[in-house]
Amino acid sequence: MNKEEIKKILPHREPMLLVDEVELIDGVAYGKCHIKGDEYFLQGHFPGNPVVPGVIQCEMLAQSACVLLASGASEGCTPLFTSLDKVKFRGQVKPGDTLETECEITRQRGQFYFAKGKGMVNGKLCVSAEFSFALVKSE
Repeated sequence: MNKEEIKKILPHREPMLLVDEVELIDGVAYGKCHIKGDEYFLQGHFPGNPVVPGVIQCEMLAQSACVLLASGASEGCTPLFTSLDKVKFRGQVKPGDTLETECEITRQRGQFYFAKGKGMVNGKLCVSAEFSFALVKSE
C-alpha cells in the first residue's frame, strides 16, 4: 500500500508520517521508509554527517506495525507507545538509504498490542526492538 492508503489506517500526517509504503504478508508488515535528506529530524543531527535518530527509527517500526490494524481495530483511536524494550542499533541510517522494516504483532491484551520489529538498509540490520502500544479513543 502507498502513503495515501496508509493514511486511511494511521492517524499520522506529514511531517510525522514516516512510512512510505507497506506490504502485509501473512501477518507481517514489510515497510519502506525512504530517507531523502531534507527531513526535519536530520537538521542538526549531525551537521555534515546526517544520521536518522534512533528514536525516529523506532517510530518507523511502530508505524509499520500499526498498519497491521487495517482490519478496523484502530478506527477512531490513536496508537500510543506504551513501551520500548530490547532496542538495539547496529548500523546508521543516512540520506539516500531506504530503511526496510519487518514488524509483527506478537500478542494483544485488550487495547494493548505487543510487537517486535527490525529495520535494515541493503540487507544490513540497523535497528531491532520489542515494543507495545495502546489504542486510545481519539477525542
